[in-house]
Amino acid sequence: MKKLLFCLLLFCLVPETYAQKADAIVGEWISEHKDGRIQVYRKGDEYFGKLIWIQDQTVLDAYNPDPALRSRPLMGSVILSNIKFVKNSWEDGRIYDPQSGKSYSCNMQLANDKTLKIRGYIGISLLGRTSVWSKATL
Repeated sequence: MKKLLFCLLLFCLVPETYAQKADAIVGEWISEHKDGRIQVYRKGDEYFGKLIWIQDQTVLDAYNPDPALRSRPLMGSVILSNIKFVKNSWEDGRIYDPQSGKSYSCNMQLANDKTLKIRGYIGISLLGRTSVWSKATL
């Protein structure tokens, strides 16, 4: 009977622990060059990131591949999308580079509580670049 209760208790706690670990990237992050602040949030089972601060807030999304979007402000743009939590990392998402107007596949991993490594790539992860973001302090 004690084993059954222990297993039941363990079963109830695991989903909460899993959700907490998955949400570890939720919050505000400062880009590698300190020129942007991104709000990472969860929507359903996926994670997204919106640009909530940039140095020059009048900048437009001038390099967007869609000509109709080139006149929109860059501020407020979603630059991370459709990222899924898998074990100890976030995978199969997309990252938009507003400086080139290109989108890349991306994976993310926490190096520690205050450091997020984002790997943008084309095709396979080996062909890409890693950017390191810092957790914003409020």
